[in-house]
Amino acid sequence: MNWNITALVGVPGVGKTSLCKTATGQVGIKYVNYGELMLEVATSNDLASSQGEMFHLKLEVQEFIWKQAAIQVRTMAKNQNLLVDLHGLDISDEGYIQSLPIETFCPDLIVIVEASYEDIMLRRMGDDTRNRSLVDLKSLEEQFQLLRMSMMSAAVLCSAFVKILHNDDLDSCVTELVSLLSKGS
Repeated sequence: MNWNITALVGVPGVGKTSLCKTATGQVGIKYVNYGELMLEVATSNDLASSQGEMFHLKLEVQEFIWKQAAIQVRTMAKNQNLLVDLHGLDISDEGYIQSLPIETFCPDLIVIVEASYEDIMLRRMGDDTRNRSLVDLKSLEEQFQLLRMSMMSAAVLCSAFVKILHNDDLDSCVTELVSLLSKGS
């Protein structure tokens, strides 16, 4: 099996970026942070200069940014295997929205990362780089459930495999992710 595009998804604070950066260094595939790619699109089009600013733009403008970033991922995947770091499910004022752009690229593998409520809240409180929201256990469990359902729906449409990793310990989770990615390289 070849994992040309692997989408690694999870709620903010689950440890996606740490996992991706560590694993790609060991496996030798390209790491793409979808939020950072979206910000590059936004800044190059003079639409926003920060993620906070970008996510307060009109939804039509955010959709333009989202699609342009997805096109860039699709283009990059023509020449190399990718590990794409994204939430997979976002929360807006209107409700939840699936944020894996399967209209533009379909991953071969979707990795859902989960962690304990306590670990996620500690990571969110310790992140000085962004304004992370603190939620109650019930809300987080709802997000996990909706993310799983959303990613399974995306997997059906893309004929993708799905793997759920529990990030209770970064080193063991990285080992499991590296093993999984190595099977598809």
